[in-house]
Parts: sequence; structure tokens; C-alpha cells
Amino acid sequence: MLCSPRLPLLLTCALSGLLACGAQAGTPSPAPASLQPLLVTMNERLNIGDLVALTKWDSRKPIQDSAREAQVISNARKQAVTRKLDPDEVAELIAAQIEANKLVQYGLLAQWQAAGKAPDVPRPDLARQIRPRLDELQNRLLQYYADFAPYRKDPNCAQWLAKERSALIKDALHGQALIRATGDLCVTN
Repeated sequence: MLCSPRLPLLLTCALSGLLACGAQAGTPSPAPASLQPLLVTMNERLNIGDLVALTKWDSRKPIQDSAREAQVISNARKQAVTRKLDPDEVAELIAAQIEANKLVQYGLLAQWQAAGKAPDVPRPDLARQIRPRLDELQNRLLQYYADFAPYRKDPNCAQWLAKERSALIKDALHGQALIRATGDLCVTN
């Protein structure tokens, strides 16, 4: 079999094309614009956990408040219906936010217990100041979740999430809590 002088050139071009396609396939597409406001809102909700922990420290009330959690999830289910979202998915999302917030509270209370004191900072009222903020954040969270929902099954979702989330982490405790809050945001099949 005789080889044409052009054959090595054609093989080189074909191989270069395959390598270029492979390099492009390994680069994820940019995160959708709807991811950042969703994560920022989740993070803001977690930071309010610091204030909730202070009120729990002062009142000596337990972190676990099953009745309040059930009420928050029930309200989220109702909001899901009005936003044309799956109520079960929304309930899971809000339950994850609650669990992440409790993670922050347990972590801070353990730190303060070890130190023998909590920070000397002003304490907002749980019922009149903190809970209304949490309710407002939940409303925003559901709107941003609705905007992001079409991207949850994208094969790049986990990479987008890891990159965008890392920019928001301020310390190990809040970082773990943010990972918990976003743990089921991407759906893998």
C-alpha cells in the first residue's frame, strides 16, 4: 500500500482536531446567572444562624424546634404551589436550609460553651426581628430557586456549584453548613 505525501498531514490535522474537541469538552460552560443570587441568599440565611444561636444561648432554649420547622416547611410548600414548583422539592430545599442553619448554631454554641461565654454583641429579638428576616429570605430563596431549577440536571451543575460556593465561604463551620445547604441542589442521573 502506498501512502500519499498528504496522509501524514491529514492524520496530524485529524488528531489535532480530536484533541481540540477533547479540550473543549473538559471545560465546563459558565454557571448560569441565576446560581449566584441563589447561593448568596442561602449564605445570608446561614449568617443569620449566628444571631439565632445568640438568642438560643441567652434563652437556654434548644436549637431543635420541630414545630417551627414544620411551620416553615408547610409555608414553603404553599409558596411552591403558587410559584409552580414541586412542593416536595421545595420542602427538601427548605429542610436542607434548616439543617444547615442548625449546624451553624450547634457549632457556635459548642465554641461558646468551650470558651465559657458568647460574643458580647447586640442581640436582635428572635420573633420580632430575626424570623421576619428569615421569612423574607425564604421568599427570595424560592424565587432564585425557581430561576435556577432548569439548570439542576445540567452535567456541569456540580462544578458550577463548587466554584461559586467556594467564593462565599468565610470559615470552616459556615463552609460545611453551606455545603449542607446546597447538597441536593444539583440532580445527578
